[in-house]
Amino acid sequence: MDWTTHDLGRGMIAESVVVGFADANCYLFGCEETRAGVVIDPGTMERDENDEIVTRVGELGLSVAAILNTHGHPDHMSGNDVLREAFGCDVVIHELDGLKLTDADRNGSRLFGFDIRVAPADRLVVEGDTIDIGRITLKVVHTPGHSSGGVAFAGDGVVFTGDTLFAGGVGRSDLPCSSEGGTLAWDVLMSSIREKLLTLPDETIVLPGHGPATTIAAEKAGNPFLR
Repeated sequence: MDWTTHDLGRGMIAESVVVGFADANCYLFGCEETRAGVVIDPGTMERDENDEIVTRVGELGLSVAAILNTHGHPDHMSGNDVLREAFGCDVVIHELDGLKLTDADRNGSRLFGFDIRVAPADRLVVEGDTIDIGRITLKVVHTPGHSSGGVAFAGDGVVFTGDTLFAGGVGRSDLPCSSEGGTLAWDVLMSSIREKLLTLPDETIVLPGHGPATTIAAEKAGNPFLR
C-alpha cells in the first residue's frame, strides 16, 4: 500500500491511502504537537489493509481518538469495527447516517450483492459540531445529496469532503440512499457544494473520498459540474 503525504502546514499531519473494493481514500489526520489523531473513512474489510493502517498509525506515533465517517456507505465505513477494536476509540457519523452502519439495505451494499454491516456509532453529530484533535479542531459541515447524512470535516485550511466534491467531479445523487432520490437529490447535492463548500476560502485544500487532492479555487475554476 502506497501512502500519500499531504503538506497542510499549520502543525497538521495528513496522509492517505487507497483502500477497499471502490478505491476509496482513507485518511490519517493528526496534530503534530500532541500526536492526537483520527482515522477518516476506513472503507475496507480486508484484514491486511486494516493492519497496514494500524501499522502506519504506529509509525507516525499517533494516538487515535476517533474514527470519522463522512457518510455511511460501505466503501467509507466497512473497516470501522476492526480499527475501533485496535485503537479503543469512538466511531463518529452524522445522525442521519447512523442507521446505515447496521443495515445493508440502508447503506446500499445489498444493492451491489454484499451484506456489509458494522456496529453502531458511539457519537452521532450534526451541523456545527466539532471534533477536537489535540490543538486542531474539525467542524462538522452537513452536506447531503450523495447521502442524507453526508458531511465534510473542515479545519484550518483543509476540508475532507467525502463523496460530495471531487477533483473535477461531484458525488452521485441517484442512489436509493441519496438524500431524496433522482433530480431532487441532485439539487440538494449542488446546494451543499455551492453553499457549504465553495464558500470556504479559495486556498482551502480539498481531500476527497476518491481521487486526488484539489483546492476550492481549482474546483470553482475548472469543475465542469459547477459551471
